[in-house]
Amino acid sequence: MTRLERKKVTSSMSTQQIRLPIGGPIVTRTFYALGALAVLSGALLLWRFVFGIGRVTALNDGYPWGLWIAFDVVVGTALATGGYVVAILIYVLNRGHYHPLVRSALVTSGLGYALGGFGVLIDLGRYWNVYKVPTMFWRWNLNSVLLEVALCITAYTAVVWVELAPSFLDKWKSSPNKKLGEVSAKAYKLIEWSLPWLIALGVLLPTMHQSSLGALMMIAGIKLHPLWNTPILPLLFLLSCVGMGFAAVVVESVLSSGAFKRPFETDLLRPLSRVIGIVLWIYLIIRVADLALRGRLGLALSLDRYSLLFLVELTLFVVPAVMLSRRKAIQKLRYLFTGAALMLAAGALYRFSTFLIAFNPGQGWRYFPATTELLVTVGLVSAEIIAYIAIVKRFPILVGATRKK
Repeated sequence: MTRLERKKVTSSMSTQQIRLPIGGPIVTRTFYALGALAVLSGALLLWRFVFGIGRVTALNDGYPWGLWIAFDVVVGTALATGGYVVAILIYVLNRGHYHPLVRSALVTSGLGYALGGFGVLIDLGRYWNVYKVPTMFWRWNLNSVLLEVALCITAYTAVVWVELAPSFLDKWKSSPNKKLGEVSAKAYKLIEWSLPWLIALGVLLPTMHQSSLGALMMIAGIKLHPLWNTPILPLLFLLSCVGMGFAAVVVESVLSSGAFKRPFETDLLRPLSRVIGIVLWIYLIIRVADLALRGRLGLALSLDRYSLLFLVELTLFVVPAVMLSRRKAIQKLRYLFTGAALMLAAGALYRFSTFLIAFNPGQGWRYFPATTELLVTVGLVSAEIIAYIAIVKRFPILVGATRKK
């Protein structure tokens, strides 16, 4: 190595972006506000678990699931696929310069999937039997899409937290408690050794269960409106979750940078936004082509409530697709954020429509979330935000300011 090359390497190593705990107090005014909502949600959940699901929901025989599944699980897990898409970028497509985004994406994924799993638990009528799903494998119905979704979400939640474990072990390795330091160091080495297998599972599992969520609604048949009922629902759900995952990374990065007064990661977010634009156009082309090939485009122009819902949904996809495909637009942070936020709204509406709004069980059944259902969901999201703030303030998750070694 020449002297010039050594100088360049030394210079690049002397200044680098490092992950640091944000620091500062966890208990703030924001904590109290969010905590109050979380406590209220907890009280309502206690009431639900003691006296039954019918006391706190508007569910009925026509609608076996409602807000807790449609939002907490179907939309929530898609919003939490940031770790999935970043893993694909870094470890599959070999885009190592996105590595600073990994831990923050994994935190949102871990918390989002934990919320989704808990959403399934509170939605089960006989929640005390949930242990039978992973343990009584000899009773599994291998033709059940729901079984595959349940097993994959459970496994992926565990995988995400194991992948995130080095963030906690980094701090505990230097703990004054000698025993904790030794155990953390050994665990760190074990996770490093198993990381390739964990990454492979982290890419495989979401691909399976996100597409299976779409396959699940194919079973609805004529109960699902023709504008949403299609044989390629698994593909559309997978594409929408990929776009939502990238968009969630952008939104989380901008919001956390603004809230914690960190430098904005604009140089990393610009190329991510272009990827979102590409995914959006692929989704739109497939979605419209599918309707045209099956002779259902006319339904989109019937101007009934389903047609209007479809047009609003399509507009929410088209606007960010156009916005994020323009080079001048993605040079400005506010356009990056707006485009990503619209992508999240579009994907959320598409999934919500498929599972609830465009689903009609017939016989006059109606469903609208009860106030208690809404309060529980708001409280769970508040608890998730509290957990995120606590983790990033105490553990090295986010990339800090440039520091000289």
